[in-house]
Amino acid sequence: MKYSSDFDLAAIQKFHTDPAPRIGGIAILIGASVATLSKLNSYYLASLIGIILITSALPAFFAGLLEDITKNISPKIRLLSIALSAFIAGSLTNSWITSVDLLNFDLVLAFPLISIAFTIFCVTGVANSFNMIDGYHGLSSFVSIFILLALAYVAFKVQDYEILLTALIIAGAILGFFVWNYPKGLIFLGDGGAYMIGFFVAELSVLLVVRNQSVSKWFPLLLCFYPFFETVFTLYRRIILQRKNPSKPDASHLHQLIYRRVVKRKWIGYFPKKSLNSLTAPYLWIFTCLTIVPALLFWNDHILLKSFSLLFAFAYLTFYWSIVKFKVPKFFL
Repeated sequence: MKYSSDFDLAAIQKFHTDPAPRIGGIAILIGASVATLSKLNSYYLASLIGIILITSALPAFFAGLLEDITKNISPKIRLLSIALSAFIAGSLTNSWITSVDLLNFDLVLAFPLISIAFTIFCVTGVANSFNMIDGYHGLSSFVSIFILLALAYVAFKVQDYEILLTALIIAGAILGFFVWNYPKGLIFLGDGGAYMIGFFVAELSVLLVVRNQSVSKWFPLLLCFYPFFETVFTLYRRIILQRKNPSKPDASHLHQLIYRRVVKRKWIGYFPKKSLNSLTAPYLWIFTCLTIVPALLFWNDHILLKSFSLLFAFAYLTFYWSIVKFKVPKFFL
């Protein structure tokens, strides 16, 4: 507890009221590992994929865990560690993104080195994005469970039972963490846990579309569009609008604005102050369904998936700026 708990309650991006250990990733890692190894005899290929992903995730996980404990690992080192994990996983599975259903860009991705670099960039970005949204009890973990179950469903549709079983195992391990994290926040994911679950989601997405050509490359993108767009918009906001270091944390993420300008206004007085943190995530769970539901319905139609991606980006920006300008829709209040 002395080294693993988050005592920095005054930091600008912190909204919890009591110290809590930031080692939830360890529990997820152990749970996923035990479940994977237990299926080694009966489901060898699925277990092999799980073992590869868990082993590959270790650089990203330990870089994040060291940051959780020491608070002294730079963002650059953490991102490079995630990239290393992505390279290891891609090399062991020979799974690289070679097309994205955009003609001109697909011609560029035909070059192996560019394909490898692009895949590593995408996996690193997605893994980091789950850490970006990890601000309130149950937010990042339950969003990842939603996405993993959606990946499992489409894997079932295309009869890729190795991906199906691996996604369910990881979702189950995260669910074990979730019941301790939500609603009371007894334990946190920490950077290590958030990077790891984001890495699992990203790599399973890559494996699914590489192994099954009928699945559109835009299916996992739309699934992950909320954390993905949150990251892209945060970089734009910090670099272009605020002209500051993009690695410096702030309190202007969508989930933080919802907490301050929706949850605290609507529920203050009805619930103890300590409980308000847990009331934030459900708003984003519902918001995430705007991408997950159409992704599940149109998982093999890249045109519709692209259209819904644009619609969600528009919805995100409209909602974000309405909260910034204190013009929150009445049904939220």
